[in-house]
Amino acid sequence: MGLSIGIVGLPNVGKSTLFQTITKKQVDKANYPFCTIDPNVGVVAVPDTRVDKLAKLTSSTKKIYATVEFVDIAGLVKGASEGEGLGNKLLANIRETDAIVYVLRAFSNENIINTQESINPIRDKEILDVELIFKDLETIGKRMQGLERDIKINKKEAKTEHEILKKAKEMLESQKILSEENFGEEEQKILRSFQLLTSKPRIYLLNGDKEKIGPEILKEFENRGLPFLATDILTEFEAGELTKQERQDLGLGDNSQIDNLIKKCYELLGLITFLTTGPDETRAWTIKQGTKAPQGAGVIHTDFEKNFIKAETINWQTLLNCGGLSQARAKGLVRTEGKEYVVQDGDVIEIKHAP
Repeated sequence: MGLSIGIVGLPNVGKSTLFQTITKKQVDKANYPFCTIDPNVGVVAVPDTRVDKLAKLTSSTKKIYATVEFVDIAGLVKGASEGEGLGNKLLANIRETDAIVYVLRAFSNENIINTQESINPIRDKEILDVELIFKDLETIGKRMQGLERDIKINKKEAKTEHEILKKAKEMLESQKILSEENFGEEEQKILRSFQLLTSKPRIYLLNGDKEKIGPEILKEFENRGLPFLATDILTEFEAGELTKQERQDLGLGDNSQIDNLIKKCYELLGLITFLTTGPDETRAWTIKQGTKAPQGAGVIHTDFEKNFIKAETINWQTLLNCGGLSQARAKGLVRTEGKEYVVQDGDVIEIKHAP
């Protein structure tokens, strides 16, 4: 599955430094607005200790992790939806992504130009929201106008679509973010076809030392139920090559906050991982939560879905505890699942299919 996360923010908030930290790619992060003109794209592995442990158990030659594509999009400015800065181009770049990371400036540094008059992550979030809302209102407005002719001749599908768009329009006009609102299955299907910017799930990254970020700011994000991380991106960038022991010695904790961000983005899209393991390779496979076994098999190979017979399944931790597949079989812990089985996160699966 091609998964794409857009890194979005106002100019000079740390987007390109975050991108460089994540992907270890050298990108232009000069200290002025719009230094990133074309989106930088990098594909990164989703950290997963299950892959490491299973590879060791089965003496795999290769380890293949699930991946996420991160897109570093140039800084948005107030008025982007009306073409300010690189507005329309950047909003089009966001449209191509599956989810968004809002990078919000929560650090003070007089050597790094701030395009706003003060440090205020809540205000900056709302500036970004408004630009995305305006663009979505434009998209919806054009479509509603285009439906008017079909409504006049009593086309039922046009009336249904118009009502759904009208509901979304009213929400946007109230400055509501569509990804945070409830829609039925049919409504979601219609709205998905427009790739609306505010319908994309997002996570908020407060770029600054968590101890120095005002508690009222953190409380505001918590009270609104908004998924967020607070981390100093520059510190994480500089610590990128440190070992776990070196991180501990410097008081940075065992795990990189960037690893946590990648995992959260993966979860944000409602994705889970199942695994395959053996002497050749141990591999993590990405599927949507709720995927049934034949469709999961199809991610490995399309013929596996078409010719699916059954899936032999065991939880990865249970397999580790048993010491191997043969021992797990001897204990009766390997399950045989059919076409209606819903794959669970952490399942280790062997597909049986017709030739």
